[in-house]
Amino acid sequence: MPPYDRNTPFNDLPLMPPPVEIENDPEILKKLVTASRALAAVNSNVLRLPNPNMLINTIALQEAKASTAIENIFTTEDELYKAISDTTNEERANPATKEVLKYREALWEGYAELENNGKINRDLIVKIFQQIKNTTAGLRSQQAQVVIKQGQSEFRTGEIVYTPPRGEGVLEGMVDNLVEYLNEDLKYPTDPLLKMCIAHYQFEAIHPFQDGNGRTGRILNLLYLVNKKLLSMPVLFLSKYIILNKDNYYYNLSAVTQRQSWKSWILYMLEAVEKTSLLTNELINEIVMQMEATLEHARKRVKWYNKEVNEALFSQPYSRAKIVGDAMGKTSRTTLSKYMEELIRAKIVTPKKEGTKVYYLNNDLIRILER
Repeated sequence: MPPYDRNTPFNDLPLMPPPVEIENDPEILKKLVTASRALAAVNSNVLRLPNPNMLINTIALQEAKASTAIENIFTTEDELYKAISDTTNEERANPATKEVLKYREALWEGYAELENNGKINRDLIVKIFQQIKNTTAGLRSQQAQVVIKQGQSEFRTGEIVYTPPRGEGVLEGMVDNLVEYLNEDLKYPTDPLLKMCIAHYQFEAIHPFQDGNGRTGRILNLLYLVNKKLLSMPVLFLSKYIILNKDNYYYNLSAVTQRQSWKSWILYMLEAVEKTSLLTNELINEIVMQMEATLEHARKRVKWYNKEVNEALFSQPYSRAKIVGDAMGKTSRTTLSKYMEELIRAKIVTPKKEGTKVYYLNNDLIRILER
């Protein structure tokens, strides 16, 4: 391969698969075992939940927030929790909060699409990107002079660090090769967790879209794990590890580009999966234990309190009275006001008034999510 030049489009990006020696490296194989074991434990734990869809607004929301923060898009928990508690709040949310919510919607729409068609293809990848960026655009055009530069807070601000491939048919060919690598297990019989690590580098190196490639790639990671039955739902909190180890993430990405140093990249990603799995397991365990404790506590103090209401209050950190009404099959405003007052007196929720709206905070859930 010719010497790498960061100022020239990387059209010599090697296609998949990478050298076969990678799969047989003893250190990688050892790490693959521990990461796979930790991931399997998460999947078992997800199935312990009475309603796994609860994770949409808990762990999946934290993943969405962390993934957008990697791109230097920040929102507060308060803004985020208010936005998901009411669809009218989503429309009035600040731009950063909207970005997080678009990521969450892209994750779950991608999950639904994958459930329907059973495989990852170019159309699915484009749909994820379109949802994240709220656009109808597809792969970037061959004439787009896209380059990756150092961020403003970094040494040598504005300096080009990478020029992704471009040209007629180049992106299409590379994306199709990547999709084939992910789907053709007979032709490429690599362990799926190892494939995910390899494919994530390849996707980011192809950089198929004008913007939003990092977030699209991180969603693709989770959907691929679901597709290969390593996760039943896309709820691995992977982006938090990347934020905490962001410099190593970019260093190891560039090491593959510049020197084909796959080993350090794969070990980084497997460590991310292992550590993230342990963290996600802790979150699920704490949520389940707290749900059980709250249900026991509430039943002694609120005679109408039941499992369905408990699940509703643990489905998101901030609730409106309507969520309890839906769980109880009640619509009367007077009745709901009375119910919410009982929950406040029992210290199950805490009211937070903003203008004419009242939010009911599940402080126990918030404590778990924000630790």
